[in-house]
Amino acid sequence: MASDPGKRLPDAVLFCCNFNQVRSPMAEALMKHLIGTRIFVDSCGLRRARFDPDVDDMEVDPLAAQVMKELGVDLTRHRCKTFAELEDDSFDLVISLTPEAQHRAVELARGRSAEIEYWPTQDPTLTEGSREHRLEAYRQVRDGLAERIVRRFGG
Repeated sequence: MASDPGKRLPDAVLFCCNFNQVRSPMAEALMKHLIGTRIFVDSCGLRRARFDPDVDDMEVDPLAAQVMKELGVDLTRHRCKTFAELEDDSFDLVISLTPEAQHRAVELARGRSAEIEYWPTQDPTLTEGSREHRLEAYRQVRDGLAERIVRRFGG
C-alpha cells in the first residue's frame, strides 16, 4: 500500500535524470521490481551521453548494472533515451532526480494534468576512490531510491 491510503496510485510514471544511464534506469527497474506491473514505468534523460561516437544505443552504467544485479534486477537490456525519444509522454507522474531534469519535467507537464515530484538524488559517478568505494556510492543511491519508491507507492 502507498503510504497515503487516500492518494490514488498513478497509471504511468516517468523517472528522469540527465543521461538515463544511472539514476533514472535504476529507479525504473526498482519500481518494476518492487511494484510489479500495476503501474507503467519508463525513464529518460535530458541528453544522450556519448563515450564512443560510433555507438548509437548507449547502455546503462556498468556499476549501476552491478549493484542492481545484487538485488536480482537485470539492467543489461536498458537502452538510454532522451525525452524526445519517449514512445509516449502521457504520464500521470513525472519524478525528476536532478535539478536539470526537474526543469524539463515542468515543461513536459505544462498544460497537462501530470504531477511533478522532485527527488534530489546524488550522482554516484562523481565518487572517486577504489572500485568498492564507488560501488558503495551506487548502492546508497539504489537503496535511497528503493526506500522512496516503497514510501511513495507501497510495495
